[in-house]
Amino acid sequence: MSRMTLVCEEADIRIDKYIATYTELSRTYVQQLLEEKKVTVNGNTVRSSYKVSLDDVIEIEVPEVEPIALEAEDIPLDILYEDGDVIVINKAKGMVVHPAPGVYHGTLVNALLYHCKDLSGINGKQRPGIVHRIDKDTTGCLIVCKNDLAHEAIAKQIEEKTCHREYVAIVNGIIDHEKGLVDAPIGRDPRDRQRMTVTEKGSKEARTLFEVIERFREDTYISCTLETGRTHQIRAHMKYIGHPVMGDSRYGGTCKYMDTQEQVLHARSITFVHPRTQDQMRFEAPLPTYFEELLELLRKDMQ
Repeated sequence: MSRMTLVCEEADIRIDKYIATYTELSRTYVQQLLEEKKVTVNGNTVRSSYKVSLDDVIEIEVPEVEPIALEAEDIPLDILYEDGDVIVINKAKGMVVHPAPGVYHGTLVNALLYHCKDLSGINGKQRPGIVHRIDKDTTGCLIVCKNDLAHEAIAKQIEEKTCHREYVAIVNGIIDHEKGLVDAPIGRDPRDRQRMTVTEKGSKEARTLFEVIERFREDTYISCTLETGRTHQIRAHMKYIGHPVMGDSRYGGTCKYMDTQEQVLHARSITFVHPRTQDQMRFEAPLPTYFEELLELLRKDMQ
């Protein structure tokens, strides 16, 4: 059993919606936990219809994930490259990488099990082939390994920082310098265990290089290169310097141009050494349609 604690920073929102927004639990699963009395507000159990108040303390007990028989599902994949060792996927927005509490279907793993029969087993039965991940609402390049040789080689490259990952994002506010480095340790936010923050306590080093691509009236289009690979690294670092990723409500980002509550963040390219041939390989995922449309709106607003 794991436990989450949230301290409400908003009010007049249904508790099931609030928890689903600020955690990676689905709303349906949250409703189930509420029915099972595994959620309390200020020490008391509540119904799904309860509306949170500012500074409410929500405690959530999440049962340990029981091993399940993962189903192969015929879900379309945008495959940038594939051979007998690796697959490079352009992950779609809204797709969870691997099963988690309340999310057992529609994940990238479910799609991979249908697409191919050979995936590495190092990360266990619930995460076959998965050597690294990107967030549900982040799009773009992700490597999947078909065997343990490939898995170990790619994992080592990620650890040794020789696997290069470039992201692009639109952030709120105008960044007035052309390049920058955020060198600040990241750990769990004590007020919200599903959010990361810059902190000295229980943290790990984190370094993000960024460069301005284009400036708009109130926002900036940037590229980011990770020197480390911490959870939510770009999202937490950009919030830290006062430029949260557009649409990223969890980290304070806003988007007045489109009805979106997800981060405008895309893993544009990935470069690595092939585990068998030792050739250096680079793959680039085109910007998703919503991202292109948003750029056009921002450019029109400048006219």
